Amino acid sequence: MYDFGRLAQANDDFWREISASLRAAGVIDVPTALERDMSIEQLWAEPRLLLAQSCGYPVMASLQGKVRLVATPIYRAPGCTGAWHRSALVVRADDGRDDLAALRGCRCVANQRHSNTGMNLLRAAVAPLADGRAFFERVAWSRSHWSSLAMVAAGEADLTAIDAVTHAQLARLEPDLVRQTRMIGWTEAAPGLPFITAAGTDDATLELLRRVLADVAADPACAQLRGALLLDGFEILSEGAYQRVIELERYAIDLDYPELR
Repeated sequence: MYDFGRLAQANDDFWREISASLRAAGVIDVPTALERDMSIEQLWAEPRLLLAQSCGYPVMASLQGKVRLVATPIYRAPGCTGAWHRSALVVRADDGRDDLAALRGCRCVANQRHSNTGMNLLRAAVAPLADGRAFFERVAWSRSHWSSLAMVAAGEADLTAIDAVTHAQLARLEPDLVRQTRMIGWTEAAPGLPFITAAGTDDATLELLRRVLADVAADPACAQLRGALLLDGFEILSEGAYQRVIELERYAIDLDYPELR
């Protein structure tokens, strides 16, 4: 999920460590490279899926019964606590508004309609302010957090919600872009983006995947790689923990704010 810019190479290196360990443990059908040609929606629903990273919202919605949770990364980034994270509420650097309430009637941009960090967490933040009415002048959909941030920086939108890990990585990789924006606060927290496997993956393979991820997280030889990914380890969260995503959705719906508008 965090695969932009130089992170693509880091993810390739990360997969090389994982796949080598899986093959050494006797797993025969291990892809040699990451799949980037399929859409993420196709990839997540693929019955032969061995390992991928997903957003928590589809895991609790469109992917119910289609995947199993493997482990959730622990990231070393502002806005992250253990395997939980928040989204940064971001405006242009020269925008004088300092809180969400002051942004009523502004132009919003979000990455995806089914994104927890870009849509669901922002919707829950706006819901108590909206009084059941449209809060924004308009909502645009950019398809990526990077594009959302770029639209705010360029003055094409006034507000966006960027997940904590993306914001921290962009601050490292594209500091000029981030300097054109300003964070005015954080959303509520939710479990982070989990690693998943197909629903048909057997228990033994699931446990092996967890063990391999733990080994990579502890291997001193992978310290530089973990640093590039801001990765501090993994936590095994139950599906019950991800009910938080649905609770935030229901909170907004109960306040008569079922969609970001």
